[in-house]
Amino acid sequence: MNALKKLFGGNTRQFGMIFALVALIVFFQIFTEGRTLTPGNVINLFNGNSYILILAIGMVLVIIAGHIDLSVGSIAAFVGVTVALAIRDWGIPWYLGVLLGLALGAVIGAWQGFWTAYVGIPAFIVTLAGMLLFRGFNQFVGKSNTIPVPADFQYLGSGYLPEVGPSTGFNNLTLLLGLAAVAFVIISELRSRSTAKALGAEVPEAWVTITKLVLICGAILYATYLFATGRPGTSFPIPGLILAVLVLIYGFISSKTVVGRHIYAVGGNRHAAELSGVQSKKVNFLVMMNMAILAGLAGMIFVGRSTASGPFDGVGWELDAIAAVFIGGAAVTGGVGTVIGSIVGGLVMAVLNNGLQLLGVGADLTQIIKGLVLLIAVAFDVYNKTQGKKSIIGMMMKNFSRSNEIKPDETTPTRDVISKEV
Repeated sequence: MNALKKLFGGNTRQFGMIFALVALIVFFQIFTEGRTLTPGNVINLFNGNSYILILAIGMVLVIIAGHIDLSVGSIAAFVGVTVALAIRDWGIPWYLGVLLGLALGAVIGAWQGFWTAYVGIPAFIVTLAGMLLFRGFNQFVGKSNTIPVPADFQYLGSGYLPEVGPSTGFNNLTLLLGLAAVAFVIISELRSRSTAKALGAEVPEAWVTITKLVLICGAILYATYLFATGRPGTSFPIPGLILAVLVLIYGFISSKTVVGRHIYAVGGNRHAAELSGVQSKKVNFLVMMNMAILAGLAGMIFVGRSTASGPFDGVGWELDAIAAVFIGGAAVTGGVGTVIGSIVGGLVMAVLNNGLQLLGVGADLTQIIKGLVLLIAVAFDVYNKTQGKKSIIGMMMKNFSRSNEIKPDETTPTRDVISKEV
């Protein structure tokens, strides 16, 4: 147990969702007779849930800021049908269609951000109105018809890394991507360790770092093997590549930039943040706009995967995204959450849903189980707080901050520093 505590930063419970994800995979791998970890199933799992995970990235920033967005499914559907019509009727190329969709998402986000940030209407009400408004626009613009998109646009949602180089029995680009990910993890860990030593901070024992790197890199290499050995014509999916890039970008923004710290500060204590010079209105405006842009991207990826836009696209997506964020460790009151945690939470729900389907469980029981998982995940953390124990979510955030060396300074105060100043 002491070894585990050293390996996982002092308390194994802070990685509860990662353990839950691994346990679910092992459980379904056993009871589905090995069908869970087959290349085809893993590829389909990522393809079928990438748009929800993209929504979760934007939703976690909204929730950290202390808001909720109920309109993302309707926005995704409206952007999807608009882009499909523009490509079909105006004859614009697919890449201009993507730019049009992102721009439309930005306009919608600015609309909702204005009412939330500058008029002062709660985001719950603004986005509830947006859910109805843009669902109506989706059906009005598309006339409740199915609008097909060309093959070039379909590649955005259902494409794979192409075959290049010599024949190795694997997809070479997928192998290179996996090796690059391993190199990134190793370099980041060693750099973090070296920086901590230079600052005189306590660093883990060498065996702890080595074991952690072996576990993480082993998981990456195994996933790379699965993606690289799928049926001919498949490999690492393009939606997964887009998701990986977004995770890196938003992980950096949320943990390393002034904007990210201000989002946490506003969600933790808006009035204290304002007294410290944080422009809360601008922060709220930006998180709402960003959410709509990512919703538009998710909608276009879904349309590409399904080959057409339909009148019922996006139904229930907001609930899946919100569930992923809360299961991933975000606090209902705001101020707490991570991008990586939300992705893990989304994968927990995706694996659970996929495994139950492989077992032949009906849709009714699947919804019941998913609802219970969400309730238990949040209730468990609340219970720890009421018992005077350290919050699992709080410990995850503490460990995340230490690993990324987030230090309070005079220009971008953290939540604790702001509270002390007030």
